[in-house]
Amino acid sequence: MTALLGPDHYYRLTAQLAAQDLRRPVSWTIAVTTVILGVIPVGLISSSAGPHGAWGPPLAIAVAALCSVMAIAWLTHHWPARGVSLAFVIISALCAATDCIITAQPMLGLLGAVTFAALSAFTVLFHGARLLIIPWTIGAATLAVLGFRIAQTDPVVAVCGALLIVMLTAFVTSVGSVALRLIDVRSDRAGQLDQVTGLLNRNGFDERLAALIGARNRGDDRFLAVMVIDLDGFSLHAAISETGAAIRARVAIGARLNEAVRRDTLLAHNDDAQFLVAEVLTTPDPTPLTDRLGSAVATAPYRLTASIGVVTTPLHPLVDAPATDVIDELLTLAAEQVSNARLAGGNEVRMTQCPPLAVLAAANDGDEFSA
Repeated sequence: MTALLGPDHYYRLTAQLAAQDLRRPVSWTIAVTTVILGVIPVGLISSSAGPHGAWGPPLAIAVAALCSVMAIAWLTHHWPARGVSLAFVIISALCAATDCIITAQPMLGLLGAVTFAALSAFTVLFHGARLLIIPWTIGAATLAVLGFRIAQTDPVVAVCGALLIVMLTAFVTSVGSVALRLIDVRSDRAGQLDQVTGLLNRNGFDERLAALIGARNRGDDRFLAVMVIDLDGFSLHAAISETGAAIRARVAIGARLNEAVRRDTLLAHNDDAQFLVAEVLTTPDPTPLTDRLGSAVATAPYRLTASIGVVTTPLHPLVDAPATDVIDELLTLAAEQVSNARLAGGNEVRMTQCPPLAVLAAANDGDEFSA
């Protein structure tokens, strides 16, 4: 199992959830599960098998209060930061241990220990194997206490019950780890690369850009620039050139463009004569980037020129809008600017900075309606 567990996955998995518009359903699921974790011991106060003694009911109420606070953290406007998620793992493990130990019937506490299986799955999915030490250490201590109490009357049941919880936790953790590995394999092999240039294709560009929009909810890089690059006269070049020359031109230009952008810039080959670029900027002015890209095309072999259309927009408001709709609208606006550049004779850059986006207006209208 250890071989299957990788490094911390929090930001990567968060981005993938954003790309699929799944962050809100997942956050609601976590919040509801957390509330249930806090409600159950309070509900058991009135039962003879529930929290007992002078400390039992107050601890049950304290756990319920902590769980409510953690649930609120998952229901806020923004996805919790990694530090908040780590605190969630630690506090949830302590709350689960408290719930199990304060019960009057240790067998009921042993049943509640299955919570550690779910918490372990969350930990390995979002944070990797290294942090399993947190829920597993607290869970092991909890099982030791419960097992000792049960062993006073039936040692066999104590051992078998503890082994069952351990087996279930290990199984759920392994399944979560394998699922994460399969997600990685699918992302790498699901046809996201263009077979000619080795760059991203349109599907890969859309998915990576959606992940970028979802992950960039911080205030450091503030503007998203999306560009459409059309090669001027490429169809004529392909018609009069020898067989294979057009393919070599696309490969060479793609390589030059790749050299001209930053490592985390998204660069895709969309069709024979078109490339797509997306980059996060600190200002709404993409001129330095467009200058580099235009020069890269002009200095590549075959000496072609390009018509470039650019749209820049503040990044933060895009987080709450449907990612696919945002991408389609930005590419449509950039393509319109390419058309303007072609009408001007080609070898031009046309841009629009911070235009009002219909997808944001629709999202705001939907929020107002729901309110």
